[in-house]
Parts: sequence; structure tokens; C-alpha cells
Amino acid sequence: MTQRFNPKTDVPLIAILRGIEPKDALRVGHILIDSGFKAIEVPLNSPDALKSIELMVKEFGNQYLIGAGTVTTPELAKQVIATGAKLIVTPNYSEDVIKLGIEAGCQVYPGVVTPTEAFNALEAGASGIKLFPVTLLGNSGVKALKSVLPKETLCFAVGGINPEVNSMKPYLDIGIDGFGLGASLYSPDLSDEEIRQNAQMFIKSYNEANLKEG
Repeated sequence: MTQRFNPKTDVPLIAILRGIEPKDALRVGHILIDSGFKAIEVPLNSPDALKSIELMVKEFGNQYLIGAGTVTTPELAKQVIATGAKLIVTPNYSEDVIKLGIEAGCQVYPGVVTPTEAFNALEAGASGIKLFPVTLLGNSGVKALKSVLPKETLCFAVGGINPEVNSMKPYLDIGIDGFGLGASLYSPDLSDEEIRQNAQMFIKSYNEANLKEG
């Protein structure tokens, strides 16, 4: 099967739909995909999250990367995998969650903030790492961590990223590969048009920041 989402060649933005309900999942999914997103994550602390994930996997899963965030335990990972999802994102390091996901053919991005967590995650087979909250590390912390990681390590910054060039460019300049986008992209109280505008602005800002990288 062809890769649904390749952060090295696709726009490396993961939409985080915290709080979404199943009744809204397909409509919002279409808005994001039509705007250029190829990866969507539903945090498991959203209402009936597994149902939303299952609906989107059936609708989009053959071409796009659909999955779950806030996957904190092996049991939750198994439930996510059972939906057919191929993306697992965690706020923490769990060797068992990483191995379950990778064995099931998922892309797995565990949340880390320290070199120990990062190297443990990579040793367990993680697809890459999620620097969360990236505001805790700051640019200098990210740069220091990147300096000791294997060069090929995929790093996503999550937390406090806005749809502006100057929000993304400093991270791209120090080697961040992509971003997970939460409340500044989607929240349940936004209209469809607001979600669409946010999505298009994120894509535009990333492309501009990436062109100006370095």
C-alpha cells in the first residue's frame, strides 16, 4: 500500500481535532482535506473519539492518515488499532504503545521533552517524536535536543503554533520537520468557514515559511 502521509514530501501538518463529536467528524474531515491536510488526529479525550476515528478511517483512510491522539496506555492503543487507524500520537513515552502501533503498521509519534525520552522512543521503534509542549523547550531547547538526535529523526512541534509564518519559521530553521495543530486550527465552537480559513492559512503560512527556511 502506498504511504498515506509522508512528512518528508507532503505538507507536514497534523490536524488535532480535540473535542470533535462523531456527528461533525466527516464534515470537518472534508474541510481539512479539501484545504490540503493529509493527516488527522482525534484525541481520545474527545466525546466518543473511537467512533469519530472509525468514521473517518472508512471515509478517508485509504488515501489519508487518520488516527488518535492522547493514546496513553496499551489498552487504548489496541482500541485505536481496531478501528483501522494508522496514526498513534501520545503525550508521553510508552514503549508498549509504540511497539503495538508499529507492529500494526501505524505511524507512531510519542510525546517527549528530554533526550532520555527521545532516545528511548526511537529505540522502541517510533516513527518520529512529538516535542510537547514545545513551548517548554523553546527554540534553544529544541536546538540542543536536535543536536544530539540521529539526523534522520522526524520531529514534530506541538503546542502554541499559530497560522503565521513567524510562528513556524523559527522552528523550521532549527530542524523541526512538521507541526501538530490544535486549538488554533479547530475547536468545536468554530463555524465551518472559520475552520476552513484556519486550515488554508496554516497551509499557506507553512509553505511560505518553508520557502524562506534558512
